[in-house]
Amino acid sequence: MKNIDFIAIAKQVLQSEANAILRLQDFVNEDFVKALYLIKDAPGRLIVTGIGKSAIIGQKIVATLNSTGTPAIFMHAAEAIHGDLGIIQSEDVILCISQSGNTPEISVLIPFFKRQGNKFIALVGNMSSFLAKEADVTLNCSVEREACPNNLAPTCSSTAQLAMGDALASCLIELRGFTSEDFAKYHPGGILGKRLYIKVQDLYKFNEIPMVSPNAPMPEVILEISGKRLGVTAVMENEKLMGAITDGDLRRMLQKNPDYTHLLAKDVMTLHPKTITEDILAVEALEIMKAKNITNLFVVDSLGRYLGVLHIHDIIKEGIGL
Repeated sequence: MKNIDFIAIAKQVLQSEANAILRLQDFVNEDFVKALYLIKDAPGRLIVTGIGKSAIIGQKIVATLNSTGTPAIFMHAAEAIHGDLGIIQSEDVILCISQSGNTPEISVLIPFFKRQGNKFIALVGNMSSFLAKEADVTLNCSVEREACPNNLAPTCSSTAQLAMGDALASCLIELRGFTSEDFAKYHPGGILGKRLYIKVQDLYKFNEIPMVSPNAPMPEVILEISGKRLGVTAVMENEKLMGAITDGDLRRMLQKNPDYTHLLAKDVMTLHPKTITEDILAVEALEIMKAKNITNLFVVDSLGRYLGVLHIHDIIKEGIGL
């Protein structure tokens, strides 16, 4: 077997695909903007169709659009001409993806779109093709050549289609004013969603509420910290949060005072412990803990009244800190 520099080949493939994407910048023009508004203003959904590798790219584009606030459905072109055309309603906009633009299955669909009054966008690699000429809006997605050695397998062309789809989706996010809070609504089960919607109030209420008075003897303080299993207790006076004692404070106390029985909570507590309100995102609470090198935050209401304790483990067990 002859020596082949596979590293050089792989790098060349990546460079070719990168160049194909960069070349698309020259094709983003007013037709791209028209396509955006066609999709955004459609009273129905966006139907994305294609065949072969273009169909696979189309499914990914649909997934991206749905997760970012643009209702979209994938319809395989071959299945469409055998009954799936019923998916399309007159108020829908169609996005047809095709490298050649002359694929028979796609060409058969175009008269149907026109009869039903559907506006359709072509994302096409051949600007002289039947699809490019018949579309209401045409997006040029042509490439100079494929990255594969035989210039046959869809590589640069499929990468370019994917990138153009991402460009459409990203611009639609801006056009629709789609926020990170909106994103969280569509991703409630994933870590990204959790980072955007789980708040302190969703976590700390499951914990007990440790507290002692300033004059509590140290044995009572130790029992409160160990019994509530949060590694900390609040020191309260007249329903106000005066200070905090952590298990770290206890260790330091024991190093300095082996006979601690005469000490009171106020002798050991740290004044002005770090607090947080329950409407803060859990991920923000985690960042505070990391910055302050602490493992607990005292939760208070808008009037500063003590509500409970948020522990770093409450956040990590949700996967937010990973």
